[in-house]
Amino acid sequence: MHDVLVILLQVIDVYKWILFGRIILSWLPNINWYKQPWATLEAVTEPVFAPFRRLIPPFNGIDFSPMILFLVLNIVQDALYRLVAR
Repeated sequence: MHDVLVILLQVIDVYKWILFGRIILSWLPNINWYKQPWATLEAVTEPVFAPFRRLIPPFNGIDFSPMILFLVLNIVQDALYRLVAR
């Protein structure tokens, strides 16, 4: 069980880096999200962003869903770290 939790923690870390990359790339206006590899990046991240966007819609062009998602992922990671430490 311990090994599964450690792997899950690593998967969350990698996914957070993927999300961070998506956020940075969203600031670039010339990214064509319909071409590879950007389409794959969007396909991996958009299903996770969408529920948070429904919870808190963008305000004045600023999307707060990534911040909420990172907060939730950090809370999950903290809980998993506590389970691993036992």
